[in-house]
Amino acid sequence: MKIEGNWNQFAGKVKQQWGKLTDDDLTTIKGHRQELVGKIQERYGIAKAEAEKQVDAWEKTQKVN
Repeated sequence: MKIEGNWNQFAGKVKQQWGKLTDDDLTTIKGHRQELVGKIQERYGIAKAEAEKQVDAWEKTQKVN
Protein backbone atom coordinates (compact mmCIF):
# COMPACT_ATOMS: atom_id res chain seq x y z
CA MET A 1 0.00 0.00 0.00
CA LYS A 2 1.30 3.43 -0.88
CA ILE A 3 0.53 5.76 1.99
CA GLU A 4 3.74 7.76 1.75
CA GLY A 5 2.69 9.71 -1.35
CA ASN A 6 -0.73 10.42 0.13
CA TRP A 7 0.41 10.91 3.71
CA ASN A 8 -1.55 14.12 4.30
CA GLN A 9 -4.72 12.25 3.35
CA PHE A 10 -3.94 9.26 5.54
CA ALA A 11 -2.49 11.05 8.58
CA GLY A 12 -5.96 11.97 9.84
CA LYS A 13 -7.20 8.42 9.35
CA VAL A 14 -4.17 7.06 11.18
CA LYS A 15 -4.82 9.42 14.08
CA GLN A 16 -8.48 8.30 14.20
CA GLN A 17 -7.37 4.66 14.34
CA TRP A 18 -4.54 5.16 16.83
CA GLY A 19 -5.50 8.16 18.95
CA LYS A 20 -2.43 7.93 21.16
CA LEU A 21 -0.21 8.99 18.27
CA THR A 22 0.74 12.65 18.51
CA ASP A 23 1.04 15.19 15.70
CA ASP A 24 4.81 14.96 16.18
CA ASP A 25 4.58 11.19 15.71
CA LEU A 26 2.69 11.69 12.46
CA THR A 27 5.34 14.17 11.28
CA THR A 28 8.07 11.65 12.09
CA ILE A 29 6.25 8.77 10.38
CA LYS A 30 5.77 10.65 7.07
CA GLY A 31 3.98 7.66 5.58
CA HIS A 32 6.72 5.13 6.28
CA ARG A 33 5.08 1.87 7.31
CA GLN A 34 7.89 0.73 9.61
CA GLU A 35 7.89 4.07 11.40
CA LEU A 36 4.12 3.75 11.87
CA VAL A 37 4.49 0.23 13.28
CA GLY A 38 7.25 1.41 15.63
CA LYS A 39 5.25 4.35 16.95
CA ILE A 40 2.16 2.19 17.52
CA GLN A 41 4.33 -0.32 19.34
CA GLU A 42 5.84 2.44 21.48
CA ARG A 43 2.63 4.34 22.30
CA TYR A 44 0.49 1.28 23.02
CA GLY A 45 3.15 -0.90 24.66
CA ILE A 46 2.49 -3.83 22.36
CA ALA A 47 4.73 -6.30 20.56
CA LYS A 48 5.97 -5.55 17.06
CA ALA A 49 3.99 -8.51 15.69
CA GLU A 50 0.76 -7.10 17.16
CA ALA A 51 1.48 -3.63 15.78
CA GLU A 52 2.16 -5.17 12.34
CA LYS A 53 -1.13 -7.08 12.57
CA GLN A 54 -3.03 -3.89 13.41
CA VAL A 55 -1.44 -1.98 10.51
CA ASP A 56 -2.15 -4.87 8.13
CA ALA A 57 -5.81 -4.89 9.19
CA TRP A 58 -6.04 -1.10 8.86
CA GLU A 59 -4.46 -1.15 5.41
CA LYS A 60 -7.10 -3.63 4.22
CA THR A 61 -9.83 -1.15 5.17
CA GLN A 62 -8.25 1.62 3.08
CA LYS A 63 -8.94 1.90 -0.66
CA VAL A 64 -5.39 2.53 -1.90
CA ASN A 65 -3.08 0.42 -4.05
